[in-house]
Amino acid sequence: MSASDESGTTHFGYREVPRGQKQKLVGEVFSSVAGRYDLMNDLMSLGIHRVWKRYFVATAQVKRGDRVLDLAGGTGDIAALLRDRVGESGELVLGDINGQMLRVGRDRMTDRGQVRGFRYVQCNAETLPFPDASFDLVTIGFGLRNVTDKDAALREMLRVLKVGGQARVLEFSEVRADWFKPLYDFHSFNVLPRLGRLFAGDADSYRYLAESIRRHPAQDELRTMMEAAGFARARYRNLSGGIVAIHDGWKA
Repeated sequence: MSASDESGTTHFGYREVPRGQKQKLVGEVFSSVAGRYDLMNDLMSLGIHRVWKRYFVATAQVKRGDRVLDLAGGTGDIAALLRDRVGESGELVLGDINGQMLRVGRDRMTDRGQVRGFRYVQCNAETLPFPDASFDLVTIGFGLRNVTDKDAALREMLRVLKVGGQARVLEFSEVRADWFKPLYDFHSFNVLPRLGRLFAGDADSYRYLAESIRRHPAQDELRTMMEAAGFARARYRNLSGGIVAIHDGWKA
């Protein structure tokens, strides 16, 4: 057990807060940025997040007729791509702990005429409201770092997977090239909050999001966490030099 667990605190960006408060604080961040979530991702990734998401879905273990759970589904970008993969005979459950984000995603899918085959569930990744062995694939994109108890979320992802099913995590990670780290830090902590204030009127939320990336487990640590949760063949693949990584695990 870590020191933060023993003291009843956890990190919210670079701040230590009571564990029970993190969910509320994260909720306030995403309620603030829900209507500008795509803008947020564009600012954080210089627009490359759209390429990462397409690759994330294109290389997933999923086929027509599958049942898929997309956690931290936000405004539905990944869910929409997955819907094309499962086809009319499949089902896509978009889950998010934040009701405002979920409404944005539902409204966006409706505006696109994508209604059939979607379900929307407000849920906490740490305690999923689904039976064991419910899904062929579980994904979480840019959401795991905001979960208070990541180990519990990983165990829940494994629980709701069918045997042979795949879990995929797409998340900002640890940049590998030493020469690039100062440039990345400057963008994260100097440019990003200013862009957030300019375009979204909210510098603090963008500063938290940059800090949360630095507090998220690095690639090898997260792979070890997935193994400890019970996933078989846990592995990762870096994209864009480790700015993000895709982690995979299977239910044996």
